Amino acid sequence: MHKHTGNLFILSAPSGAGKSSLYKALLKADDKVRISISHTTRAPRAGEEHGREYYFIDDESFLDMIAEDAFFEHAQVFDHYYGTSKETIFGMLEQGLDVILEIDWQGARQVRQLYPEAVGIFILPPSLSSLEERLKKRATDTEDVIQRRMAKAVNEMSHYHEYDFVIVNDDFDTALAEMSSIFMAMRAKTPVMQQKYGNLINDLLSL
Repeated sequence: MHKHTGNLFILSAPSGAGKSSLYKALLKADDKVRISISHTTRAPRAGEEHGREYYFIDDESFLDMIAEDAFFEHAQVFDHYYGTSKETIFGMLEQGLDVILEIDWQGARQVRQLYPEAVGIFILPPSLSSLEERLKKRATDTEDVIQRRMAKAVNEMSHYHEYDFVIVNDDFDTALAEMSSIFMAMRAKTPVMQQKYGNLINDLLSL
């Protein structure tokens, strides 16, 4: 695992905090970043496509993948399963790409056990009222689902301290700049530079 030149990032937030908008903007601005496409047993939302937002599979297929130890991490959220393929993640990291895992705090704990080098980023909303407003603007969930998400949000946010970085998504451009700076800084960490520029460093120290 230490041979990877790419960095693995864990991105977590309560629903409605804006993490999807942030990472999508980062993907457009930075060609070295990729988002992991997870498997899920939930039904596609309007506009979603298989293989783009998620790999949509049934419960039986998901359980078969668990039995085959095919997942980097997996969890059950709101009566549905979500999981991240090991093969996909490691393949991108070996190419020197930075990979984002958009997962919850439970999945983050699983990832850290398997991959301690993972960098955690937690996105917070500026207030609970703004969080509820963002959820309602989506117009994709029923009022009952929105209230369930709000009830769970406080519990999710209580785990912010388990992450390496915290970003408050109040002003979008500021939050995006903060997230981008984290990615740039992690690429310059000494172990990464030693792996990437080992020959150069040896040459510079050869006299």
